[in-house]
Amino acid sequence: MHKHPQSPRMLRWRPAAAALATAVAASAFLAVPSAQANEPADPPAAEQMPAPTPGFPLPTEHTQEAFDPASDFTSKWTRADAKQIMAQSDPTVAPGENSMSPDVTMPEIPEDFPAMNDDVWVWDTWSLTDENANQISYKGWDVVFSLVADRHAGYGFDQRHWNARIGYFFRKTNADPAKDKWNYGGHVFADGASIGNTEWSGSTRLMQGNQVNVFYTATTFYDVAERNAGGGGIAPDAAIAKALGKIHADENGVTFDGFKHTKLLEPDGEMYQTKEQNPGFAFRDPYTFADPAHPGKTFMVFEGNTGGTRGEYECKPEDLGYRPGDANAESVDEVNSSGAYYQTANVGLAVADNKDLTKWSFLPPILSANCVNDQTERPQIFIQNEGGKNKYYLFTISHQFTYAAGMRGPDGVYGFVGDGVRSDYQPMNNSGLALGSPTDLNLPSESPEAPTPNQNGRQFQAYSHYVQPGGLVQSFIDNVNGVRGGSLSPTVKINFRDGISQVDRTFGQDGLGPFGYLPTNVRVGGEGHYK
Repeated sequence: MHKHPQSPRMLRWRPAAAALATAVAASAFLAVPSAQANEPADPPAAEQMPAPTPGFPLPTEHTQEAFDPASDFTSKWTRADAKQIMAQSDPTVAPGENSMSPDVTMPEIPEDFPAMNDDVWVWDTWSLTDENANQISYKGWDVVFSLVADRHAGYGFDQRHWNARIGYFFRKTNADPAKDKWNYGGHVFADGASIGNTEWSGSTRLMQGNQVNVFYTATTFYDVAERNAGGGGIAPDAAIAKALGKIHADENGVTFDGFKHTKLLEPDGEMYQTKEQNPGFAFRDPYTFADPAHPGKTFMVFEGNTGGTRGEYECKPEDLGYRPGDANAESVDEVNSSGAYYQTANVGLAVADNKDLTKWSFLPPILSANCVNDQTERPQIFIQNEGGKNKYYLFTISHQFTYAAGMRGPDGVYGFVGDGVRSDYQPMNNSGLALGSPTDLNLPSESPEAPTPNQNGRQFQAYSHYVQPGGLVQSFIDNVNGVRGGSLSPTVKINFRDGISQVDRTFGQDGLGPFGYLPTNVRVGGEGHYK
């Protein structure tokens, strides 16, 4: 039986968190120049990357150097980098405890979490934003978009993926996030209007006036009924699409209409794997943004897999990334014999060819995780000024069960920093791990559908993290000690600078802020009478 109180859990704010909330409120809604850096996160207490651990290979050396976005340089998240996750994990903890550093561990979510909505499950979530990732208050309303699925349709929580639609929620900008629930507005698009029969994640941008562009993954499943009954398995089609429509707001809330849908991109099979090359291919999660270094251009990052038939890739020395003479390095033959070549995630890049954002061209991937991991989901570019220079943070999310053979890491946020959109990205904390659910990495990886009793009960507590201005991180609840989720998690805060991240445990109550806290930092359209 799920434990879902009817009202949100009240959270007591520590003085430091209250001061932070006051500061955010006071500084919010200032005029924001075009294509500027994001509202920066606070710096962490640590000033240096974690020291090397005896018995583990050294991480790959990365320069963070920027390249032209159209160049063919692709940064590597290497096995040497990802090995640092285990190097920084404690092998001596009791079975089922958290073995990771508190600096990269999300605080524990309580089992008595509230249901965000009693009629729909809620998971991947993002805000109404502008081209610089500012979160927009529209005429006094905050608006967020989520993947939703009907709680009462007869299928289970784990069947939600092929029943997903994009829904939206709104509440007044001056609402108390610890008490005032989000109002559910329903599906963004009319039934049957979107390009696929299933809508997966993307991003939403306010354009001129009251126009909005919803970028989304148009996924088409051909065996929904069979999958809902526990069978199926026909590979879906996937395309990146957008819908241009209008947002309206009055004293009663927010509505959308007038959407015109346009298919933007389908995988090319060379840089980005196709369904024919791999039935389990990834091509999804469009996130668009402006780059201060390239005025007038609009870019998109998305999740992909390296082009080519699944199983035919061969791991290369640059995928391993070991330094010459490292006594703890693996050989290419060892890695290939393990089957690690099946994992070929990348983060793709595209550029808009017109101002209407209806025509796009692929550029080479900006990051590959060949022989490391098979999923780099929901990528974001977060630009913050550090010491007078813009630093580009590439954030993505990944699962522990998508790692390649010989690799280990938690469900959570992975981050990389460089000097431009296309950089020789330095993995944050030398490993790439920026924030993970509490996990005992000494035990085997599993899935949220069937966790092993010996594991930490919160190893799958949250997923699909979304990094917001100021370092706030939102996610959804998946499995908290056996209680399945489908609601938004408490927001947490990570402080990061110079590629180092640290969970801020002075934020909220022991590091947990309000559930579903996605505060806006720019107002558009005035307050009207919606105060």
